[in-house]
Amino acid sequence: MGRVVALFLLLLLPPLLSALAAAAAAAPGEGNAEVRALMELKDALDPEGRVLSSWTAEGEPCVGGSFEGVGCNELGKVANISLQGKGLVGYISPAVAGLRFLSGLFLHYNSLTGEIPPEISNLTELSDLYLNVNNLSGGIPPEIGNMASLQVLQLCYNQLTGSIPNQLGLLKNLSVLALQSNRLTGAIPASLGDLTHLSRLDLSSNQLFGSIPGKLAQVPHLLVLDVRSNTLSGNVPDELKKLGGGFQYENNSNLCGLGFQSLRACGSGDLTNLGRPEPYGPGSGGVISQKGIPQSANIKPRCDGTHCSLPTKSSAIPIIVGIVAAVAGGTASGLLAFTWYRRRKQKIGSSLEMLDGRVSTDQGGKKSASPLISLEYANGWDPLADGRSGGGFSEEVSQSFRFNLEEVESATQYFSDVNLLGKSGFAATFKGILRDGSVVAVKSISKTSCRSDEAEFLKGLKLLTSLQHENLVGLRGFCCSRGRGECFLLYDFVANGSLTQYLDLKSERGGATAAVSPLDWPKRVAIIKGIARGIDYLHTSKAGKPALVHQNISARKVLIDHHFKPLISGSGLHRLLADDVVFSSLKASAAMGYLAPEYTTTGRFTDKSDVYAFGVLLLQILSGKRKVNHLRLGADSGKLEDLIDENLEGNYSKQEAAKLAGIALFCTSEILEQRPTMAAVLQELGASGG
Repeated sequence: MGRVVALFLLLLLPPLLSALAAAAAAAPGEGNAEVRALMELKDALDPEGRVLSSWTAEGEPCVGGSFEGVGCNELGKVANISLQGKGLVGYISPAVAGLRFLSGLFLHYNSLTGEIPPEISNLTELSDLYLNVNNLSGGIPPEIGNMASLQVLQLCYNQLTGSIPNQLGLLKNLSVLALQSNRLTGAIPASLGDLTHLSRLDLSSNQLFGSIPGKLAQVPHLLVLDVRSNTLSGNVPDELKKLGGGFQYENNSNLCGLGFQSLRACGSGDLTNLGRPEPYGPGSGGVISQKGIPQSANIKPRCDGTHCSLPTKSSAIPIIVGIVAAVAGGTASGLLAFTWYRRRKQKIGSSLEMLDGRVSTDQGGKKSASPLISLEYANGWDPLADGRSGGGFSEEVSQSFRFNLEEVESATQYFSDVNLLGKSGFAATFKGILRDGSVVAVKSISKTSCRSDEAEFLKGLKLLTSLQHENLVGLRGFCCSRGRGECFLLYDFVANGSLTQYLDLKSERGGATAAVSPLDWPKRVAIIKGIARGIDYLHTSKAGKPALVHQNISARKVLIDHHFKPLISGSGLHRLLADDVVFSSLKASAAMGYLAPEYTTTGRFTDKSDVYAFGVLLLQILSGKRKVNHLRLGADSGKLEDLIDENLEGNYSKQEAAKLAGIALFCTSEILEQRPTMAAVLQELGASGG
């Protein structure tokens, strides 16, 4: 018996070892599988290898950012591909389905062709899908309805054909659906009314016909419904009045309804909205007339060898009945009797320029996108999108401060190096122009640099929105996303740069040789008072705003506007950042002498820490120098001529200068208790707070 068992094990051992070896080879292979998928995707997207040269088979996509545009999650899996505006000219490979941890796919603003592969539906964790502004063709894969995590679906400005799949109504987490400016035909599926989280639906500039489903008007969170420039007909649901200007319906001549500007009142022959998408003609009495058929439909005439004639009434009825049946089923795939007019694909620039009443800003030869292409972040890392109350945001504050990614990208020309204002260890800042023409500074912060506790991050954002003062850089808004792994803060752009450029100006025979002129005495005094007001505001608790310590005041953080008014930047930013990032950002301040001495022993900041930094700034402004090692000694000696900037050439008030030097000495006292409060400083300066 033992021999039999031994023989059996001997026979079984080789296949067992082989299986174990195969399993061992496959274990590290998941990463290899992702690399293989990325390489196939690269070959398809960039067939000439001009854009994605950093993607190599030997590379590690999750190590050191070696794969351009690829971001990974905490498990070391590819979670984000951001290749928008890269000039890609290929197609989307089905191999993308191999990146099963992907949560964000951003391929918009390229020149991709071909069809959307149905295999994309295997990306079950995908929340953001941006394929808009390409040259994609074919139909919308109904399999997309299986992507339960999808929250933003952007397919607009392509050449997509066919009907809108009913299956899109299964995307229960979808908040934005943008399909405008394609060649879509058929009816608007009533199933879209099942999208309870939908806030924006744009179907404009297609060839859709039939009525607007009444069910769509019941979507609870819908803010924008754009159906302009289709061939829709029938009675508009009254409930859509609640959208106000968010409902746009122009260039649909057969729509009717009461209480909608520019719409005629419905007559007895108009289609009453009973959820039926069929186009009925005026006066047809419920029977489709020839006039009721959308103009884009072309029922072919019958021809013999000598002439052609339109179908007789009897011969046309089966065709019409077939059309009614197909449309009533919610799909246009069976409309074989229709040959839709094909319209030439509009160029991106011209299509955006034609949008009535919208502003388009020319940036580097590429038109900024219309507000119709509203690219919004998904709920993934956008803490405000899912309505959680933990952040304490009111709806008014949330909507007034939230931007969408597309507008940020357009404003900065896709974060072009031309617009790069500066980089630090945790952020990059870009100049941008919004659609209204206003100029902003966009600070991009990686998610890894932000607080990991989302509730704390939310509190930090809420704090930033509460900071409103004439001597603080104004926050315009923000947007965040797990898909990109970044948060963007938009501030008012300040024209004259930072205070640092007015320091260390060399003079030659009494004339400054630097790019900027030295600040005269009145400007210096006004800047000192403005900085003091801004810090006092931060330190004071007001309605809706707690007292706040800046922690990192420096000349680089004081921006100067075109009226030479000082604006403190970076206020409250430490409330968003991880502790180690905050600590690392203080090293530069410590090296320049702004860090209060007690921090080295206590590791804590107080309002007196900001007072110390203010004292250093005051000495810098008086002296016109960055390095302050010996400035305090000069001020202490009482020899103003050794302290005051020689570029002033004696044109200053000695009494006022002596007073300011004394304030600087008190503020930079080594002993914390001896420093004044900012309120006391303001009083001494004779400047009112605010």
